[in-house]
Amino acid sequence: MNEELPPAIGNPYATLTTKEGWRAFVEERPEPPPPLAPGTKLDAEELDSYQEARKDYHSSSVIVATPTIRKVVTTGRKRIVLNRHQVSARRGLIVSGSSGTGKTTAITQLGKNVEQLIRRRNPAVTGQLPVIFVTVPPAATPKMLAGEFARFLGVPLLHRMSQVQITNAVCDLLAQLGTTLVLVDEIHNLDLTTRYGAEASDQLKYLSERIAATFVLAGLEVENSTLFQGTRGAQIAGRYSVIPSQPFRRSNCQSLEEWQSVIGTLEESLRLHRHRPGTLLALDAYLHERTSGLIGSLSQLVREAAIEAIDSGAERITKRLLDSVELDHTVEQARTKKAVIKRARRTKAA
Repeated sequence: MNEELPPAIGNPYATLTTKEGWRAFVEERPEPPPPLAPGTKLDAEELDSYQEARKDYHSSSVIVATPTIRKVVTTGRKRIVLNRHQVSARRGLIVSGSSGTGKTTAITQLGKNVEQLIRRRNPAVTGQLPVIFVTVPPAATPKMLAGEFARFLGVPLLHRMSQVQITNAVCDLLAQLGTTLVLVDEIHNLDLTTRYGAEASDQLKYLSERIAATFVLAGLEVENSTLFQGTRGAQIAGRYSVIPSQPFRRSNCQSLEEWQSVIGTLEESLRLHRHRPGTLLALDAYLHERTSGLIGSLSQLVREAAIEAIDSGAERITKRLLDSVELDHTVEQARTKKAVIKRARRTKAA
């Protein structure tokens, strides 16, 4: 079968799924613009540049050490050590949860942590590629999956290349580069009930045997997908531990403290001239209801509000400003549903 390979990526620095983009991500250390000294006066051009620098800073995601991230990083590093001398049947991890709970952030932070640690330990060693990051494309075939690994590495993909040729090129190069961690996102795109999905799953297993690295996967509600079904699913279940990635709750003291800690970290990152510290913490119940406890939605809400505060000149975040930010459809629908239920209860009580 003559499969069409995906088109080449135009800007390799705009995605984590190329070695150039991944390297830029590992080396990235966003720094806030320095505060202006009291009495500083800027001309129009300087002010515009300063405002853009602050907006650019707020557009960068602030990484919060959530319980999921801490567990993934800690467990992932232990698995790498555990697999150090394994020649087969290496143990891996699967991070599973609903959209917006921080699955991709968790595995990429593991990768960043591992690569930075290896660089610090071996500063004189060059030409290594300790970590790679790929995503499973929709309706993936074995050749498409191998192609994603090749694309990350920059291996030229010719249409006449077979699946075996691409796979061999990828595995040989990763062995030379000393790769120790392979991150695979969107694993739910593997549908084991279809022929191509099952074959792609076999390809992933084959790659995990050929590549002497720890594999960490992430996907949507993996426990409820086909990934653990049948003989192939049993093999995956026997080698991978599942770490759930869930929305934050406020149901007890510990979960409330964790939620408030996340809000506090986001608030401390703000660079707004008139924002009063503690304003967001005082709104922790509102923020939880507004975002359904999803870290992705919370991050978007706070960062977008900060950018609007700069654009409008308000220089602070208020509940009214937060109310004006449109979030993702899932969260907005949940908010509307809660409002309808509340009105129904009030009407019934009256």
